[in-house]
Amino acid sequence: MASSEQAGPDRAAQAGPCRAGVLGKPIAHSLSPVIHNAGYRAAGLVGWSYTAIECAESELSDLVSGLDQRWAGLSLTMPLKETALTVADDQSPVAAAIGAANTLVRRPDGSWYADNTDVPGMVAVLRGAGVAPDARIAVLGAGGTARAALAAAAALAAREVTVIARRPASITELAPVADALGIDVVAAGWTAAATACRDVDVVVATVPKGVADPLAGVLRWSAGMVFFDAIYDPWPTPLAAAATAAGVRVISGLDLLLAQAVGQFEHFTGVPAPVPAMRAALHDARSTPGQGQHRGT
Repeated sequence: MASSEQAGPDRAAQAGPCRAGVLGKPIAHSLSPVIHNAGYRAAGLVGWSYTAIECAESELSDLVSGLDQRWAGLSLTMPLKETALTVADDQSPVAAAIGAANTLVRRPDGSWYADNTDVPGMVAVLRGAGVAPDARIAVLGAGGTARAALAAAAALAAREVTVIARRPASITELAPVADALGIDVVAAGWTAAATACRDVDVVVATVPKGVADPLAGVLRWSAGMVFFDAIYDPWPTPLAAAATAAGVRVISGLDLLLAQAVGQFEHFTGVPAPVPAMRAALHDARSTPGQGQHRGT
């Protein structure tokens, strides 16, 4: 991943207002404005603002081309992460490898740089949970979030990566991603999930809510395992609750939401992210009924 110094200017030193925002459809549920705006206040970035904008895939190109120089960057959630690469002038190696970007950064010359902070965010939360190099990792699902999980596994120098999916074809579609990342992937069917997860160190669930619920009574957890669920609402998921009951270290999608936002904040502003203030704002928002009732950025 390219650093914020490579991708964007030191906008914190610029005069006048600067803007950033999150794009997606639907987007009203997004907690990203809460996180980023709290960061701007804590960092003393007067005049900065971050908003949520509804945007479909077909609308992205025109929307981006119409933004003026006040815009420092954009966060992208579903369904825009693949389309983002088509509107960028340049892209980071990790975004190119997995074919998805969750971040567009405005460069001083007005061009747009695509990156994926989901990957370093996932690496950070997994390392924080004690995941060490040479780990054996099982990934539930083979969609867009699974691609980020494969890149995180590569960055962690995982010993073995198993992808468990309902459709064999979806695992086959991950082959170019695995090749680009330089890792080997073992494929397993959904009915073989219990066996595939039996001797791993980490289980990463990347499937939509409800899909993995039946596995709560099937997977067998062991001491020292780590479970990461990309979902954060409803929480805990049945699988997360089962892992917690077994004494397994559990990471939620909120942990990733914050970690990927930290990377975006530093890309956009060029200054260190005030993580405690951003974390506190996220916690407060999640404690408010009706806030963030979906999975996503």
